[in-house]
Amino acid sequence: MNSARHPARVRRLLAALRSWRAALRIARREARRARGRTALVLAMITLPVLGLALSAVSYDMAELSRAERIDRRLGAADAELRWVAEGPVAQDAWGDTTYQRDGVPGRSRPVTADELTALLPAGSRVAEVRWWVPFEARAGGRRETVDGRLLDLTDPLLRGQGRVLAGRPPTGADEVGLNRAALRRLRAGLGDRIAPADGSAERTVVGVVEFPDNLRPTVALPPTNQPGDPRGESSWLVDLPADAGPGLTERLNARGIVVVARTPAPHPTAEPGTTSIALTAEDTGTALLVAGLGLLEVVLLVGPAFAVGVRRRRRDLALVAVAGGDAAHLRRIVLADGVVLGCAGAAAGLALGVAGAFAARPLIEEYVFGARFGAYRVFPAALAAIAVVAVLAGVLAALAPAWTAARQDVVAGLAGRRSAPEHRRRWPLIGALLAVVGVAVAALGATRGVTVVLFAGVVLGELGLVFVTPTLVGVLARAGRWLPLAPRIALRDASRNRSSAAPAISAVMAAVAGSVALGVYVASDSARTDASYLPAMPYGHAMVIGPGDGTPLPPVPRVAEVVAATLPGSTVARVDAPACPAPFGDGEWCDVRVELPAGRACPYQVEQLRDAAVRARARSDPRCSGWVEGGYPTGYSVPVSVDDGDALAALTGAGPEEVAAARRVLAAGGAVVTDERYLLAGRLTLTATRVGDAPEPAVIGTATVPGYALRGGVGVDQLTVSRAAAARLGLDTRQIGYAVATAAAPTTAQQDRLDVELRRLGRLDVIVERGTWGSDERSLLLVLAVGSGLITVGAAAVATGLAAAEGRADLSTLGAVGASPRMRRVLSLCQAGVIAVLGSALGIVVGLGTAVIILVALNRRIAAAWPVQEPYPILVPWLTLGVLVVVPLVAMAGAALFTRSRLAVERRLD
Repeated sequence: MNSARHPARVRRLLAALRSWRAALRIARREARRARGRTALVLAMITLPVLGLALSAVSYDMAELSRAERIDRRLGAADAELRWVAEGPVAQDAWGDTTYQRDGVPGRSRPVTADELTALLPAGSRVAEVRWWVPFEARAGGRRETVDGRLLDLTDPLLRGQGRVLAGRPPTGADEVGLNRAALRRLRAGLGDRIAPADGSAERTVVGVVEFPDNLRPTVALPPTNQPGDPRGESSWLVDLPADAGPGLTERLNARGIVVVARTPAPHPTAEPGTTSIALTAEDTGTALLVAGLGLLEVVLLVGPAFAVGVRRRRRDLALVAVAGGDAAHLRRIVLADGVVLGCAGAAAGLALGVAGAFAARPLIEEYVFGARFGAYRVFPAALAAIAVVAVLAGVLAALAPAWTAARQDVVAGLAGRRSAPEHRRRWPLIGALLAVVGVAVAALGATRGVTVVLFAGVVLGELGLVFVTPTLVGVLARAGRWLPLAPRIALRDASRNRSSAAPAISAVMAAVAGSVALGVYVASDSARTDASYLPAMPYGHAMVIGPGDGTPLPPVPRVAEVVAATLPGSTVARVDAPACPAPFGDGEWCDVRVELPAGRACPYQVEQLRDAAVRARARSDPRCSGWVEGGYPTGYSVPVSVDDGDALAALTGAGPEEVAAARRVLAAGGAVVTDERYLLAGRLTLTATRVGDAPEPAVIGTATVPGYALRGGVGVDQLTVSRAAAARLGLDTRQIGYAVATAAAPTTAQQDRLDVELRRLGRLDVIVERGTWGSDERSLLLVLAVGSGLITVGAAAVATGLAAAEGRADLSTLGAVGASPRMRRVLSLCQAGVIAVLGSALGIVVGLGTAVIILVALNRRIAAAWPVQEPYPILVPWLTLGVLVVVPLVAMAGAALFTRSRLAVERRLD
């Protein structure tokens, strides 16, 4: 029995293979015959494949192998040494993972060449490289910051670290070399002089250099040009003699030196760490769903071409059926079109993508990755996956036309007549069900904060709308009887050719819906961010902050002189903060907090606030107002300052009367707060703490002092402690900067000029309170609108061209009965309008609805949070909608402009 079944299976398999072979030959022949349609399909498959292939190959070349990384790091040297500790260290075989032994302090003393050479074999040479040092220069009226690299490019041992493209390496203290990006940033050229921001002597650009690992703006500094800032990674490159004995890595590790060599260490003392980024299941699912949306968009754009191809070949397919071909044979013939064109598009896209990645490599290196690539290579696994997806897109695009071809009326096909499209009621029902389920799943994902579930809901909803679109086209076509001739014909053709019109409309709808939904979310999120912004200072006031490393700051009169020259009418006050009394260890810092009197703290615990009724009571409880109305300042703030009132007005914006009252309290040794809940009988209780290595802060002092509560000003929580109160708490003070009360908010140019002038006095930075984060989302909204607009124009152009080719006989009839020459243009305009207007209108409605559902779900989750968070407002991105409203008009105008007016009169057989 089984032996009888086996030959039958083999025969069926061989028959299927022969059928597929014939179908592929027919598809190849059809591709050559219908060259216009073939070119259209190939273009729509090739373009995304080209982009993906270019990205994959560029990424693969940018990912350096270990040998390439080490060769780039070492150059002509044999090893790299980093003295990181004062005692033994452990490292893996390649020096990527290192750690100090227990109790071994880190190396803070500078390393000298003699000290290092004494630990190396005789005949060794060393050269120091400081991979990053800060360098700032004045250019175009503002301060520009670029990366600095300190090394001697004339040393043969270091020549592999950088190339001199023009000029010569810098050698003197007044010379520098710039790479091309730094030349553009600093607006300089070879031989020009640049002015350091700190006011030191100008330096001459003597060479154009390039560091392959950093193509961002970088300056090469000679060893004689030691910057004042000791920050930066420093290492020593070593040239070892040929007879260097074994065990060198172990001996250097015992002295606290990490070794990176071209060969692995024979006896590593640490396990290698992992540097790869592992994607979580949620990230992988989200990426797959986003890729699925992109695949669906390509399928919807390509599908109309296959649908038109089936209608043009209905007689050929009917002849196959008459000759004995069954429904499976007809499906294979149409699906073979998708296989052939998908393979051709994949091959063309991969070839162009690889060639484009190789040709554009210098530009991608410089402007995208910021580093030179490794060897020329491709990404075989990624390219294979891209090719499979491209073929899959072609097959899926041909799937619906294949099922249509298998169900066509053979007699009508032989006669060349157009058979009425069969529409089954189950498809709109399935589509409506998928749309409802998608909305529910998207809302669930938004409520739970699970991105993959949210995208799954979006995909289901979009598939549901794709199923519903043909029925919607038919319903709208019935309303065309009251329209003029051209739009009536356009609607009729869209209804008769739903297999080609519906995918194009769905593609436009999907692109527009995604753009609108993202636009609504971006606009709402931006408005929410602005609403939750708490200014740290009055609008337009500024903070001038120092480096925070103990460097003495310039005197107040000198800073005030510079500020007055740039911002007339401004006043400057010194700002101090609490500091630990000497001696104190590294990483220790001291702070002051004001204690809330008993009975005034919010009485609800975190576990209780999970209940909605408890949260409602907490919202109305004045003792919990700090969790509802206040929050934390999002600009640069000084939460605790030590001052006798000089900087109070600049920091808080309080009125003159309140500032005068506060100064009297501070003069009496008190403190000032901005929340009157802390004030009890005119006094405040202060606690000083020291934060260090201990798990909990240590209390170093407590005092009850006179207090005053400011009721005006910016309203954020600030504590100002008098110098006398700080002394009672056992604290010292340290200057952190200056508060600048401006007469008017400075412009960006004034801020840049002030920043440049103050930089001459020291490492001072200017921060101006602008009242917002300063981010502008309009560019992102415009990009979204333009992207969806391009898809709309493309889909409308494709559908209009296919409809024009399909309706050539109808145009001939119109010409025969006396239609004017401009009728063809008007008809093309209306056909493009049906696709673009209907798709854009549906997309706008669907996008707005999707965004509203997601934002409402997010607000429901936010409403259950504590502390109280700002909800998402529902805002319409009018910029995006404005572009999307204009795009259909552009598509219609383009269709009318590129359509010939002449109506050819042809003989018609049906």
